[in-house]
Amino acid sequence: MIIYFSATGNSLWVARELGARLSLPYFAIHDAKALSAYEIGTDEVCVLVMPVHAWGPALPMLRFIEQMDAGRFAGHPLYAVCTCGDDCGWTHCVLQKSLREKGLELRATFSVQMPNTYILLPGFDVDVSSAKREKLEAAPTRVRKIAEMIRKGADEMKTLYRPGTCATLKTSLIYPLFRKHIQGHTHFHATDACTSCGLCARICPTRNIRIKPKSLPTWGDACVQCHACIHRCPHRAIECGNITQKKGRYVNPYVYKSKG
Repeated sequence: MIIYFSATGNSLWVARELGARLSLPYFAIHDAKALSAYEIGTDEVCVLVMPVHAWGPALPMLRFIEQMDAGRFAGHPLYAVCTCGDDCGWTHCVLQKSLREKGLELRATFSVQMPNTYILLPGFDVDVSSAKREKLEAAPTRVRKIAEMIRKGADEMKTLYRPGTCATLKTSLIYPLFRKHIQGHTHFHATDACTSCGLCARICPTRNIRIKPKSLPTWGDACVQCHACIHRCPHRAIECGNITQKKGRYVNPYVYKSKG
């Protein structure tokens, strides 16, 4: 089985493609009913798919691992696949540590470079059209190679995992700061372009967004900066302070309809 977390559709697309190539079903981490009902087959491979945030695993996936029933996965080959805008740092080490605390062993971690989505700091924005196109065109070949490695039961990941430069520094210094300080209060807000459709509240992984009929959405103190709300708003009606006003938006074009 494949278990994924996705905010803008990149990881969902990878999970879907891997599922087709490995003949495995894929489930979102928040789909508790489907996950609990599925019976993992004997020797069935299990794959975790998630985006990299600040050179570490997306926080919703870490929370899923902390709460998962490890007994269901014991004895099954366990892999991870990360989607990243540029590189992953030592994301695989963070995942390995979390899984070992549950008594599980990660066989290998792979990465797929996808269009950038982080837009909440100065100097960060979505990719220009040429870079986005190049990454999307290269992704299917990468996924095919990863599927082949998983099918062979390989534990060699060096050629299909992109740590990038200063990987140890990024994951050991920046990621812990991200985990500590990013969670909580947020400067997200809705503009007058909001139609109160409620999509942002429905897709928020921490149920941090509240919306009343004919009212603008409000954000609580449980944000994990996954970017789902700001990128997937169909009317580009969500901003984060003033920093995102002139920045682009992105959703995976093979999963969601692009808003340009």
